[in-house]
Amino acid sequence: MGKKKMSQAFDRVLSNGNKAFVPYIMAGDGGLENLEEQLNFLEDSGATVVELGIPFSDPVADGPTIQAAGLRALENGVSLRSVLEELKKFKGSRDIPVVLMTYINPIYAYGVTEFAKACDEAGVDGLIIPDLPLEEENIIVDDLKQYDIALIRLAALTSPKERLVEIAKRTEGFLYAVTVTGTTGARTSFKENLAQHLSELKDICEVPILAGFGVSTPEHVEELTKSCDGVVVGSRIVDLLHKVDRETIYQLIQSAKLSEKTKS
Repeated sequence: MGKKKMSQAFDRVLSNGNKAFVPYIMAGDGGLENLEEQLNFLEDSGATVVELGIPFSDPVADGPTIQAAGLRALENGVSLRSVLEELKKFKGSRDIPVVLMTYINPIYAYGVTEFAKACDEAGVDGLIIPDLPLEEENIIVDDLKQYDIALIRLAALTSPKERLVEIAKRTEGFLYAVTVTGTTGARTSFKENLAQHLSELKDICEVPILAGFGVSTPEHVEELTKSCDGVVVGSRIVDLLHKVDRETIYQLIQSAKLSEKTKS
């Protein structure tokens, strides 16, 4: 299903006047055997898509919370291969689209063509590869197209306009609008010009724009979604899941549902 499955998921949410909510979790944090239940919980809580992180020893885009989760997973022996094997086990009973967030080194080590095939067999719908620049995408794009797996691009605040146009043109599934300059992690506030940046991205992109990095409260969700189609929340979700505070996760996901007053 891939791109089509993700497109349908976004359409269902956005056509109702709500905003998309994509939680990020670290695969294998708390045990890989719990992955199916975790995904079911996030889907039942109202998540649109789940971003599933793959533990890696040198996660250049990740802040302290996600790095710690990755180390816990690595200590449990979790790998890219074991995550794909686990996802394959319950592919048939899973409805929510799953996007893997990984780095290019583990993909290389796996073998690019073999990796794309394994993603298809595991029911992976999209990929986020933060350290893969546009100029190097040819190493994987054709293999992903063969299985209709979306390659989701990231748009940085510091990128010049002409590069943002190219990123927006190439991205599939959604455009990941990075809201800070730096790594992931909860923030207290965002730059004043962020709303304008998100609005400009919407003008040049045909797929949904989701804001991520630093989003951690219902107030952040409300503020950011005035200018885009939804949010990606990582560090806060990872922290709450580790603390077994699922009620707060549920409330955070629900905050993407606009009130009737806001809709009108």
